[in-house]
Amino acid sequence: MQKENRFSFESKVIVLIVLIIVTFFISLNSGVIRLSLAEMVQTLLGRGTDNHHLLFFDFRMPRMILSILAGAALAVSGAVFQTITRNELADPGIIGINAGASVAIVTFIFLTGGTVESLSLTSKVLLPIVAFSGAMLSAVLIYVFAWNRGVSPLRLVLVGVALNAILSALLIVIQLQMEANNFMKALVWLSGSIWAANWDYVTVTVPSVLLLIPFVMCKSRSLNVLHLGDELSTGLGMRVERERQLLIILAVALAGSAVAVSGNITFLGLIAPHIARKLVGPQHERLIMTSALIGALLLLLADLIGRVIIMPSELPVGLVVSCLGAPYFLYLLMKSE
Repeated sequence: MQKENRFSFESKVIVLIVLIIVTFFISLNSGVIRLSLAEMVQTLLGRGTDNHHLLFFDFRMPRMILSILAGAALAVSGAVFQTITRNELADPGIIGINAGASVAIVTFIFLTGGTVESLSLTSKVLLPIVAFSGAMLSAVLIYVFAWNRGVSPLRLVLVGVALNAILSALLIVIQLQMEANNFMKALVWLSGSIWAANWDYVTVTVPSVLLLIPFVMCKSRSLNVLHLGDELSTGLGMRVERERQLLIILAVALAGSAVAVSGNITFLGLIAPHIARKLVGPQHERLIMTSALIGALLLLLADLIGRVIIMPSELPVGLVVSCLGAPYFLYLLMKSE
């Protein structure tokens, strides 16, 4: 039976990877400009025209890679927050973590006088650090206000929702100080947009995401124990608050890394872990990897839909995810009552 379960998990991972690869290549040749199969193959082999090479490798491919990275990061962050709060409605975009990162980034852009796509390489390198700082400050405030002789999972979520509303209002105040053109660009970016993607953003995002997700996977046992509740976790010898704080830092860092390159995308961290649990169960050794793959696939699909649904214009990917995620959120809300 164990061999059968293990094979089942591996087969599901392989299917998800294949779906990501297929979606990647479909997305690569989707948009206003499309190439024939022969032109696409020639371009991928490095024998295409300069214009085709520019289209594939400078415009579309960085955007798609960032979709995969940001989707995986948000999904794993959501999985961690749902476990440590023991609340299936927890999501970094709902409880104020993404909003904290967004406030920090918009403030940084406003003070430097630039826009998301016109930042210097130094500023782009600083962007994940700025995002993490804002997200971490938001997490600290949530933790402090939720503390009452310990942290209640329900209080953690409720305080996060309240802080999210406050930070969203603060974002509007900061945006109103911008010039009209920069205001519109910031508004689109905050809606969840990867349209300003380039290889510089890929370079600064890959290390953090590829280091943090394996680190979270190494903490799977701690997540499994925390899922049992604080009393049982303490009885099993775990230092609950220390482990919870470390996991919050990891989840915040992942969310900040994603927000830095994709804007404030909500609901992805809610949907992906739920789908993963239905596929592989609650054990985090499997759940984390599956959540990452599902998150990458969902954001890649959302970006594809956003680019083709109203061509030649585009929908911000965050709006596409929200259209899919909001009904599911309401379903979970009604189910939990």
